[in-house]
Amino acid sequence: MKTHLRVRQTGSVTNQTEHTRKVLRGLGLRKPGNEVLVANTPSFRGMVKKVIHLVSVEEVDGNGAQASK
Repeated sequence: MKTHLRVRQTGSVTNQTEHTRKVLRGLGLRKPGNEVLVANTPSFRGMVKKVIHLVSVEEVDGNGAQASK
């Protein structure tokens, strides 16, 4: 099982609801192009699901290296 998710913000928060902005902030994202590494837990997956139209996601192993398929 992959232990982390690499989440990259691809869309802007302009014209998004306040809730969507708070979810992105909770993930640690500030502006398009930012990238964070978060734990692969149900809570973070739920947050990503709420803003999937504004982010790209990939599963990675614990040290941040991209996982082989």
